[in-house]
Amino acid sequence: MNILVTGAGGFLGSHLSECLLSKGHKVWNFSRKKHQHLEAMGVDTICGDLKDEESVVKACRGMDVVFHVASRVGIWGKYKDFYETNVIGTENVIKACRVNGVTRLIYTSTPSVVFDWGDICGADEAAPYSRRFHGHYAKTKAMAEQLVLQANDRKLSTVALRPHLIFGPDDPHLIPRLLNAAKQGKLKIVGTGKNLVDVTYIQNAVDAHLLAFEKLFPGSALAGQAYFIGQERPVVLWDFINEILSRHNLSKITKKVPETVAFGVGLFCESWYRFFRIEGEPPMTRFVSLQFSRSHYFSHQKANEHFGYKPRISIEQALDLTVGR
Repeated sequence: MNILVTGAGGFLGSHLSECLLSKGHKVWNFSRKKHQHLEAMGVDTICGDLKDEESVVKACRGMDVVFHVASRVGIWGKYKDFYETNVIGTENVIKACRVNGVTRLIYTSTPSVVFDWGDICGADEAAPYSRRFHGHYAKTKAMAEQLVLQANDRKLSTVALRPHLIFGPDDPHLIPRLLNAAKQGKLKIVGTGKNLVDVTYIQNAVDAHLLAFEKLFPGSALAGQAYFIGQERPVVLWDFINEILSRHNLSKITKKVPETVAFGVGLFCESWYRFFRIEGEPPMTRFVSLQFSRSHYFSHQKANEHFGYKPRISIEQALDLTVGR
């Protein structure tokens, strides 16, 4: 099959493209620039911007399937930038699929679309979208996910996957940020340090996308549905972080800050950066304080029942593959 992966140069997109190639598919990347490692794999790049409808339509020409992985991520930034990439960009992908007769669209979403103020413990996909987002990323991803699911019909089958905290050996985001913060002495346990969260090893996240792709067709159980994706069990977040730090010969985090204090600091930092129009990310935001202090893990039963998702690589194996012993 001819398959387009938006954002194939990223962490998930790159691993997904490699697996699709191994299964005999022809894979194209759609992004703003070319990536040498993709070209080395045999992935051709179509340069363009998700915000430009014409370039997206051209990129989807001749494709059978689209994996829409690309998005604007981050804890801070202008709403306009997040909206244009995540919402307008997704609208353009859907339009391009229809214009070109693409029959399957697999969208990479996030569990943050349902994250509110409180703990989430074992929730399933019946959980409603959040009504009070603390970040532009989660809000615009929720808007985009709804567009994708509403687009499902007899001609275009759609599905949204919500992998949580993806990590792996060449993770460019999660682990490097933790290590950098720890080295600078900026990392502290927020709250009790006992909150449970879902994490997802990169290959398991890829497996979920491939399994959904193989089972997706008009009228199938997963058409027009969203799915939480994660490991075999949640981890104690701060134990997980400390295990990673320890494997990098860094001291474990023991100092704590009350969650109310962290939330207040986040609100102050956001206001300060916004008022003075300071570039870069604030040292703390309300969203980060809640993510670090609350439990947020989900049931993966629906994904298992509908397309056979079950993590092949355990948490312990994933840590060994990522950072060794």
